[in-house]
Amino acid sequence: MSTAGEHVPDAPSGPSHYRILLIEDDPGDALLVEELLDDTGLRFELTTRTTLAGARAELLSSRADCILLDLHLPDVSGIDALTTVRSLAPHTAVIVLTGLSEAQAGTEAMAAGAQDYLVKGKVDADLLDRTVRYAVYRSHTERVSAEVQAARQRAEENARLERGLLPQPILDTSSVRVTSRYLPGAALALLGGDFLDVVEGDDGLLHAVVGDVSGHGPDAAALGVFLRIAWRSLVLGGHRGKDLLHLMERILVAERGSHALFATCTILTLDQQAGTIILHLAGHHEPLLTTVQGTREVTAAHGMALGIVPGLRSWPSTTVPLPASGALTLYTDGLTEGHSGADDDRLGVEGLLTLIGNLPPADPAAHVDRLIKETHRLNAGRHSDDLAVLRLDWGEPTSLT
Repeated sequence: MSTAGEHVPDAPSGPSHYRILLIEDDPGDALLVEELLDDTGLRFELTTRTTLAGARAELLSSRADCILLDLHLPDVSGIDALTTVRSLAPHTAVIVLTGLSEAQAGTEAMAAGAQDYLVKGKVDADLLDRTVRYAVYRSHTERVSAEVQAARQRAEENARLERGLLPQPILDTSSVRVTSRYLPGAALALLGGDFLDVVEGDDGLLHAVVGDVSGHGPDAAALGVFLRIAWRSLVLGGHRGKDLLHLMERILVAERGSHALFATCTILTLDQQAGTIILHLAGHHEPLLTTVQGTREVTAAHGMALGIVPGLRSWPSTTVPLPASGALTLYTDGLTEGHSGADDDRLGVEGLLTLIGNLPPADPAAHVDRLIKETHRLNAGRHSDDLAVLRLDWGEPTSLT
């Protein structure tokens, strides 16, 4: 509480120019506040409104640093006035103006979210100066603290989602080297519905999946986690090919509920001894094969995305011979759907292959990081799809591009 005559320590520094909104219907009181502000050391811009309706329009069209609020307005009074103002400007300092006979009003207002209160008739310029500075400072501190807490919660949620979407590969005897990356589509965003996984089966074959649930947000992320865990469990249980995709689709349909979500994915089985991979594309694009001759897109038959036509089971397989040494890169749309530069053209697969061809040789992890960095540079923040990349290297270690 602030009243005249009490000792108030020096107020913290604030903005160089204060935007103050006064909501007061009494012309005399409004004039007094303006005169007191003129006598303070504040540089300010004062806007006065006589009703909450007028203040609402002002708050929706511009931003204030501090609101001086009379609790008795023609269209609302008491704590209801404060509650409404706080809902319109939740991160703006509010100082309530009370009358001499309202002993409890100021305390109740602070309990309801006001930064401070001033008693009319007991305010001088020095007190008003310090009260405004402190209120704005506290409001700013609370806002920063809330933003830090929100960022921490997002980071914790991302960590939980990452454990579900980006598990540790299960590799027993396989010599295949695994590199994976996952980036949310926007700064501070939660991870989305992209997912990937790699496991080695009891038969010694390596199995991998990269998938993308339609949409963004927690529903897509949760469904991505369900599908990733289902894929791993089913693969370790011996399910393969169409049977595996059919069971994944049944799980998707059961878990999506009323949400019209579907998923695309590429699943593969890599047999190093036979020198082949078996591919199934469920609405997803082909992986990239890298050898010492360069990088190209693997030609493979396409099937239906999961959940589009449940029960259709249209997932043809493609067997691809592999060189003794090489790399396969599986990825989601976030790598290719961004822009290719200054124009509005999408990067696309052809642009991605050109980009890969221009990158300097590097080890797998550095190469994937450079590739993602370069696509982001070209895109210049104009596209915000999630991005998942899984690279599998086998044979003699080389600086393949």
